[in-house]
Amino acid sequence: MEVNKRIREKFSGLKSHQPDDLKKALLDLDVSLEELEEFLHDPDGKPYYRQMLYEDDHVEVIVMNWADIACAPHDHGHSSGWIQVMSGNTKQTIYKAKGDELPRPLFTEIKEKGKLFFAPKKGIHKMGSQGEEPLVTLHLYSPPIRGMKVYDLKTCAACVVSSDCGAWWPEEQRQRLEEIKLQRG
Repeated sequence: MEVNKRIREKFSGLKSHQPDDLKKALLDLDVSLEELEEFLHDPDGKPYYRQMLYEDDHVEVIVMNWADIACAPHDHGHSSGWIQVMSGNTKQTIYKAKGDELPRPLFTEIKEKGKLFFAPKKGIHKMGSQGEEPLVTLHLYSPPIRGMKVYDLKTCAACVVSSDCGAWWPEEQRQRLEEIKLQRG
């Protein structure tokens, strides 16, 4: 059965969207890298190329293939979710922010192929490829990401981006829903 159909069947009928139930559903889906290959395209100068595989009112499933550029620190708006490393390794930095202060890095960790990790609501992180093998990640968020905030640590600013923008400072004005000046902590 094609992967899009399996994903749709799995998530369209899901009764609970709690983190543990979403994790179980993602693991039960048992998607392989080979099934995702047709959705992997050149990131074209961005940190990653993203392809929405499924979206409804409760969840979204996205596959990302990464360039050698780390994404900007960002949160996931009002969403939380799971990230599965399908290929390669990712270097993830977790940040903490208070009020209107610039986020500060707390720690950095490496997540290897096969790992599944949680992205909490309002949690701030950045990711990038680590090592020789190309990085491919599968993301499951609930609800679908809206109001994602991307941080520019150099200019001490944040930007709430449109849902068609990734975790980078948007080049197109229409993708900048709100710009916020931050304070150094």
